[in-house]
Amino acid sequence: MPPETVTVDSYSTLVDVAAVESALSDVVDDPEPVSNHWRSRSLLYTTVADEIDAYDTFYALNRAALEHALATHGVDLPESEREAVLETYHELAVFEDVRAGLRELTEAGVDVYVLSNGNPEMLSSMVDHAGIDDRIEGTISADEVATFKPATELYRHAAARTGTPIDRIAHVSALFYDVLGASHAGMTGVWLDRGTVPWDDFAGDPDAVVSDLREVGPTLDVT
Repeated sequence: MPPETVTVDSYSTLVDVAAVESALSDVVDDPEPVSNHWRSRSLLYTTVADEIDAYDTFYALNRAALEHALATHGVDLPESEREAVLETYHELAVFEDVRAGLRELTEAGVDVYVLSNGNPEMLSSMVDHAGIDDRIEGTISADEVATFKPATELYRHAAARTGTPIDRIAHVSALFYDVLGASHAGMTGVWLDRGTVPWDDFAGDPDAVVSDLREVGPTLDVT
């Protein structure tokens, strides 16, 4: 059956985290390896935090990951410049298919929520900057349960928040571990293939694959 509710990831799915490399380019000679280290470390920290009960907000973990990336690559930045780079996350560029894709889902009568590791302040600024407040029912943050993706608890919390049986929710993400986490929890896991990396197939396939957010409705038979 078509889903009643669609949840959508934020970073790398709705907005482009590659923009942080541009911010780094103003203060770092070779920003690409620093940016890659920052992003991978940030995701690692969320996983470790879940396992050892060391939760902190995603913004705080992201700051720690940036500091580790700078130290690893021998970059010494004053705190003000580090914070300026970190604040890039409040103004990331929105992918061009997002507004139309979300509009088509809501016009089809589907409730749409953002489900993210980002803390509420990050999600509020992302929604405002992306201009999608009128196209979603709300945001659901890992901060509400102090647990990050891909932990099952967060997806179950999303089902409770939306008032939707978990098997009637489709979760859309550009991140493989998020898709797998949603599927494992009982949702329909939809991989949004942004064309940057292949699917990580070590733990199975997504339930559905799209290359554009505007394909989600037709693929799930809701438009």
